[in-house]
Amino acid sequence: MRSDRIKEGIQRAPHRALLFATGLTREELSRPLVGIANSFNEIVPGHVHLRSIAEAVKAGVRSAGGTPMEFNVIGICDGIAMGHAGMRYSLPSRELIADSVEAVTIAHAFDGLVLVPNCDKIVPGMLIAAARLDLPTIVVSGGPMLAGHHRGRTIDLNTMFEAVAARHEGRIDDKTLSDLERAACPGCGSCSGLFTANTLNCLSEALGIALPGNGTIPAVAADRVRLAKEAGERVMALIEGRTTARDVLTERAFENAIALDMAIGGSTNTVLHLPAIAHAAGLSLPLETFDRISRRTPCLVKMSPSGPYHMEDLDAAGGVFAVLRRLLENGCIHGDEMTVSGRSIAELAAEAATDRAVTNSIIRSVASPVSEGGGIRILRGNLAPEGAVVKAAAVREEMRHHAGPARVFDGEENALQALLDRAIEPGDVVVIRYEGPRGGPGMREMLMMTSALVGLGLDDSVALLTDGRFSGATRGAAIGHVAPEAAVGGPIAFVENGDRIEIDLEAGTLTWSVGEEELEHRRAGWKTPEYEKTGGYLDRYVAHVGSASRGALLT
Repeated sequence: MRSDRIKEGIQRAPHRALLFATGLTREELSRPLVGIANSFNEIVPGHVHLRSIAEAVKAGVRSAGGTPMEFNVIGICDGIAMGHAGMRYSLPSRELIADSVEAVTIAHAFDGLVLVPNCDKIVPGMLIAAARLDLPTIVVSGGPMLAGHHRGRTIDLNTMFEAVAARHEGRIDDKTLSDLERAACPGCGSCSGLFTANTLNCLSEALGIALPGNGTIPAVAADRVRLAKEAGERVMALIEGRTTARDVLTERAFENAIALDMAIGGSTNTVLHLPAIAHAAGLSLPLETFDRISRRTPCLVKMSPSGPYHMEDLDAAGGVFAVLRRLLENGCIHGDEMTVSGRSIAELAAEAATDRAVTNSIIRSVASPVSEGGGIRILRGNLAPEGAVVKAAAVREEMRHHAGPARVFDGEENALQALLDRAIEPGDVVVIRYEGPRGGPGMREMLMMTSALVGLGLDDSVALLTDGRFSGATRGAAIGHVAPEAAVGGPIAFVENGDRIEIDLEAGTLTWSVGEEELEHRRAGWKTPEYEKTGGYLDRYVAHVGSASRGALLT
């Protein structure tokens, strides 16, 4: 066992003494040591219940003959961090999470890992660590929040961001806003729509590193506790069989995850995270792979924010494997890929229900999809030579092809104020720059901006374009990850008010009216903007972060 390096032999007597100091018995010390990385905290709604999930995992480990050893991992709530300086730390926290799991695991020579994440950067951060460490590993999330209800209407966190603009316009009063605040997020779990956290928890199933139900079983359900116990038991089987993370995190597994992402219309943030996880596994996952799979994979589900359904509805419809079954039946995924369950994708998909009325009402057939192409689209053009990303499933039909004059803002705050002041006109293409991984810094999400557009009724006539990124809760023609970013001299740095920009989702193009000669003229004398140093982590992040088109990896 790997843990023998800290517990076997005369020279390890001091190590054993320290382990005995934690209350372990000799019998417990003789068993495989399983690290339980728990992202519990009392701040994030998706994490407040993770003590009970981790306890269930530990019960499963013990019942299967292992010794669980829990440690904690940080987590940031993107919703609470949104719209202020805190959002600069969200994406960078992914690297802190990966590094901390790696450090604790190697320092204490665990034989295997169970990862207990739930929200936006915690899931990919832990998966990056799993791919790096290549130990027997299984992921079990805390599960999604139930949707909220208000006056007969199903609501969620996205409702609240859109309610800000509605209150600003006087379409709702203070009491209604207050009532919505208390109803939108009714309890623990990751926010109830198909936002980034739930997208990644679903994709973990398609990657094969999580058990069926990981992405959809509600946080408050007893099935979630049973799933956690099963995860603890299964990691012991992985240790015994010497099945490691990279055994399941294969190139074909990533292709399965991307196909699922396209079929369910998941968050654009997966285009940042999947390449980073693949890189940690020694694989390459370029944007071309997303584009290729998107064009051959139909979108089958209309989940919030682009549709009426929430995670509890997808769970009732058979969950992730009901979607995978439809894809498998039509040759869209690799069914022979193995999973941590010990069974293949095809075997698990064969058991998923796809013939019940509730299933058919929520998960479309391939013959009658939401759209022929996938829910995410990669765009390229002279404004985004390295690419840009849009959640096509959440774009209104009239905005799938849009051309208009640029309205340029350096930073989200200026753009949001102009929008609330009604200085943005129908037909405009709002360009928000210096919000990329380096320029932001931290590549802030802009849910306040996109929600205000929807709240003001402009999502059918105004497009957004940024080198930053958008929340998984975003809907509308919001195009992010424009690369190269402005801070490194990408073309977006030289857009001026009035320049014509054309967006064509079907063609996959992002075209700027300015030619090469004019661009060179505008580039003359340009200097990289000075970043206001903080003396802390962000300074190191800015110095080492790479392009969004390659997963915003640190070099």
